Amino acid sequence: MSPASPVSPGSPVSPETSGRPESPQSPASRQSPESPESPERTVWTVDEHLDDILASVHPLDPIELQLPDAQGCVLVEDVTVPVALPPFDNSSMDGYAVRVADVAGASEEYPAVLTVVGDVAAGGDGLPEVGPGQAARIMTGAPLPPGAEAVVPVEWTDGGTGEGAATSMRPAGAAPQGAGGEVRVHRPAQARAHVRARGSDVSAGDLALRAGTVLGPAQIGLLAAIGRGTVRVRPRPRVVVLSTGSELVQPGAELGPGRIYDSNSFALAAAARDAGAIAYRVGAVTDDADTLRATIEEQLVRADLLVTTGGVSVGAYDVVKEALSAASDADEPGGGVEFRSLAMQPGKPQGFGSVGPEHTPLLALPGNPVSSYVSFELFARPAIRALMGLADLHRPRVRARLAAGGPLPSPAGKRQFLRGTYDAGAGTVTPVGGAGSHLVAALAQADALIVVPEDTTLVEPGAEVELVLIG
Repeated sequence: MSPASPVSPGSPVSPETSGRPESPQSPASRQSPESPESPERTVWTVDEHLDDILASVHPLDPIELQLPDAQGCVLVEDVTVPVALPPFDNSSMDGYAVRVADVAGASEEYPAVLTVVGDVAAGGDGLPEVGPGQAARIMTGAPLPPGAEAVVPVEWTDGGTGEGAATSMRPAGAAPQGAGGEVRVHRPAQARAHVRARGSDVSAGDLALRAGTVLGPAQIGLLAAIGRGTVRVRPRPRVVVLSTGSELVQPGAELGPGRIYDSNSFALAAAARDAGAIAYRVGAVTDDADTLRATIEEQLVRADLLVTTGGVSVGAYDVVKEALSAASDADEPGGGVEFRSLAMQPGKPQGFGSVGPEHTPLLALPGNPVSSYVSFELFARPAIRALMGLADLHRPRVRARLAAGGPLPSPAGKRQFLRGTYDAGAGTVTPVGGAGSHLVAALAQADALIVVPEDTTLVEPGAEVELVLIG
């Protein structure tokens, strides 16, 4: 890859043109001969790799968005309430606005008979004043008219018909004598009954939402209710997911000899959306370095993070390493993709760094389906949430007892992640499938990853283990 190429990890960039904070040094440039991460080093731990990734990823710059576009984004400023909510006393029922004294002692045998002086509808103009011996028909959400102290539901009245208890309000045009006439009230009402007080939800000056809040439907609704048409947020990261491998065929196509369906790009694009990102899935790229470089160049325009899967091991056709391990890249500040072996199973081969003129972060994950998904959960998901500006980057972790038919072996010196199903009520986890990195069906049944530490080679049934909850 030429340093002048648009996807060269060593391409220069400035914070003003990138839209991102100035990139830190690449993984390679942070190393020194004296440090444990020197060029001679051959194996990294899971925690070291994750720390390096998070040190190189920074939250996206805030932007102002219209409310419909802000869903899923992270608020970057506290939002206070400009006006009380509700802004006026209003009725919580369809019924009649009355004075308390006029309905005191009312019963079905001796109803209070009141003169109806008008209708009060939500959003209507002009409010009739309710005087002694009077009532106003009022609809849910309509402001309490002057003089009224309470609302009696229509079911407590005859609805102005002179008959038995009403079941609903009649339209004004169908009511006896329009909105006039008389109404019989069969029950007394306490002061403020069925009245929503002004500011009973929030008062002017109250804190509506704190910075750092992820805007879901309820938060969007609150912002609209207090009159905010736009809001300042960190945008959802745009994540481009790209599979590599000449053997990959898109689902729905016919399989030829030696071919398999591309599942990784679908699974990881779904995982990116689940993490809060806007995901773009790219069809599988053949095992050709030039084709991969050209594809990445095309995708940079819509990527805040690139995630590749496959081609990072030591095989003769590991195209990602060939395409992105240009010798000149490591000498450029803020750029470069480094490939590592991690002390973990599955997911030993990993790569990360940045590419292109804006130093777009890139994570290169292994190609086996379980390896790629586990790697995404451990490394890509936290990176996405860091781009969003969230404080909580990781999946929940719990402790549970292992419910297994026999001991589970684990390789010495490696942190193993086994698939399992978690029973929160019983506090147990049951392994699903084996340790193979190709067992997609077992992965689909799992809702947890069982974490076996590096210094543990055998986990007995009943032992307490740590879980990463992925369900």
